[in-house]
Amino acid sequence: MTLPVYVYGQPVLRKEAELVTKDYENLSELIANMKETMYASNGIGIAAPQVGVSLKLVYIDVDVLKEDFPELEGVKMVIMNPEITVDESSPTVTREEGCLSVPGISENVTRHSKIHMKWTDENWVEHEQDFEGYLARVIQHECDHLFGHLFIDWISGIRKQLIRNKLANIAKGNVRCSYKIKVHNPKRR
Repeated sequence: MTLPVYVYGQPVLRKEAELVTKDYENLSELIANMKETMYASNGIGIAAPQVGVSLKLVYIDVDVLKEDFPELEGVKMVIMNPEITVDESSPTVTREEGCLSVPGISENVTRHSKIHMKWTDENWVEHEQDFEGYLARVIQHECDHLFGHLFIDWISGIRKQLIRNKLANIAKGNVRCSYKIKVHNPKRR
């Protein structure tokens, strides 16, 4: 089932998510719904908070980028309860990023090019691996959602001022999207 994407202004996007536990009911259904939502939204990654579920759960499918990044061919990952260590000695790379939860805005974000991650997959198999390049960026971006961060948190104060009105409009629901969104409306009960 395609779920609405929670957009800027939704409180779930700004809080640290809970660990996924083995007793979480309907985990496979949630993962399937996240995948369907991401594909329907033309994304390459989605985190559970983006569909209103405060869990440390991410799905990534970067295969669509294989023409520009051949190393991404066939890369699809379910990431649960990640622990990421950034290689501070690795070079930083600045690239444009966008986000399903911040529609219509893209900004240059500087990130380290190498990370180390421990995580569990959907079958409860534990993994540990180094990542670099564009995949490291995508993982960092998606896992930021699990700790209440959005890519706009990593841009300069001047850039934040320049997009302030756009963000306010997103929070109010004054934004056009090709996918279903969920806007925060504290007046509705």
